[in-house]
Amino acid sequence: MIEVKFSVRAGQGEPSGFDLGDIFIEGEYGAAGSGGLVPDQGMMIYPSVTLLLDSLRTLFTGEKERTSFTGTETSFRVDFKLDRKGLVSVSKNGKLLGRSSLEDLSYAVLRSAQSFAEGSLSDLPAGDAVQNDYLSALRDLHTTTTRKHQRRD
Repeated sequence: MIEVKFSVRAGQGEPSGFDLGDIFIEGEYGAAGSGGLVPDQGMMIYPSVTLLLDSLRTLFTGEKERTSFTGTETSFRVDFKLDRKGLVSVSKNGKLLGRSSLEDLSYAVLRSAQSFAEGSLSDLPAGDAVQNDYLSALRDLHTTTTRKHQRRD
């Protein structure tokens, strides 16, 4: 099982769609996070989560069997590879963090992204374009995974 967490860094003043933050991913074989690294790998967190959601959607649609996510304005990168059995391998710098079914991975990412939206994203000023992009990517991945799950039933 893969767990994913998103966070905004403290002390940045008024909330902005371009606030820096971190991603933490943990699996049964290891963990990787963008925080506390030298050089710093913090990222513009809201555009980065949006990009992660959009990247993962390509796995769920069958458009790609592998995808890489690199956060916005950082070198933090995570790779996802779908095998023939429907398991996704999640790796950082060639080190396997864990494996997960598409369904479990989608649940973990969507749950974390939704929680992050309800908390930190809601602090952004009304009309911030980053909110719309984020919520659209969240909705698109949710719709894609729901349709895929319904087709299996």
